[in-house]
Amino acid sequence: MGSLETERTTTGWAARDPSGILSPYTYTLRKTGPEDVFIKVMCCGICHTDLHQTKNDLGMSNYPMVPGHEVVGEVVEVGSDVTKFSVGEIVGVGCVVGSCRNCRPCDTDNEQYCLKKIWSYNDVYTDGQPTQGGFAGSMIVDQKFVVRIPDGMAPEQVAPLLCAGVTVYSPLNHFGLIGSGLRGGILGLGGVGHMGVKIAKAMGHHVTVISSSDKKKVEALEHLGADEYLVSSDTEGMQKAADSLDYIIDTVPVFHPLEPYLSVLKLDGKLILTGVINTPLQFVSPMIMLGRKSITGSFIGSMKETEEMLQFCKEKNLASMIEVVKMDYVNTAMERLEKNDVRYRFVVDVIGSKLDQ
Repeated sequence: MGSLETERTTTGWAARDPSGILSPYTYTLRKTGPEDVFIKVMCCGICHTDLHQTKNDLGMSNYPMVPGHEVVGEVVEVGSDVTKFSVGEIVGVGCVVGSCRNCRPCDTDNEQYCLKKIWSYNDVYTDGQPTQGGFAGSMIVDQKFVVRIPDGMAPEQVAPLLCAGVTVYSPLNHFGLIGSGLRGGILGLGGVGHMGVKIAKAMGHHVTVISSSDKKKVEALEHLGADEYLVSSDTEGMQKAADSLDYIIDTVPVFHPLEPYLSVLKLDGKLILTGVINTPLQFVSPMIMLGRKSITGSFIGSMKETEEMLQFCKEKNLASMIEVVKMDYVNTAMERLEKNDVRYRFVVDVIGSKLDQ
């Protein structure tokens, strides 16, 4: 048990301006407390949100910014009051590293909806220091916002589950869409979408992938195990699919019309938005009124759901499909991600990039 009282520095790769270009940046880690865990980062997934944040697409970015919120690492030291973790354990950190702990969301294991939540990067911690993410050699995180990685799960495979995996698991769990026999749609086949197919199939659902082209049809049906594939611009195919799905998880992170997808939902069907989009979406109200359909949203998942999701993925032997890169490739990876040129998630080998040496 360590005191974590000494000042520590680490090196990460940070964006300095809205160009989003990352470069090495050495900084002092935030002040620590008795419930903090000092983590040596092993790997970190690259999420589309990292693009939004580094390029200031949402108009709220602060620089220098070290992105990364799909973090897996090893516990190096723990504070005197830490009870959940021990030195040497492999753990994960997601999008949120703090909350108020006394509001309704916090009291009901929905801390990701706390109005005072603290993001893992591009935010300010309670001590006034900026938070920085997992594209770095190490992090210090409160034990409440750290999860244990189940034994036998490869760190690089687990990293995307901490955002992409739980982003799909949480709405299925919350809305009661976990029983076998349901018919579900996954709109968009990227990092979140490919885990959507895997998790929904593991729950026993009939899964239809909906995409803007047929480029990923073979991958969806043969590699990921989807049951059907719809091209959204195929008017005849979309009409045939009308009134067929219990839900659609919409993972698309850019503007797109909603009406074509509302039409394929059954009575009481749900269109669940999970992509971060910075322009207004549109639909005409009869599209939802005449089928008592719902358009709703879901944001990552709680710490409890993250733990449940990891256990579920272990039991079902689910893993993300990834491309592992070193940190010196990260700018190229971000460019490729922006063009959707990845199958299906980049993961940075942080420990192999030797940032703190």
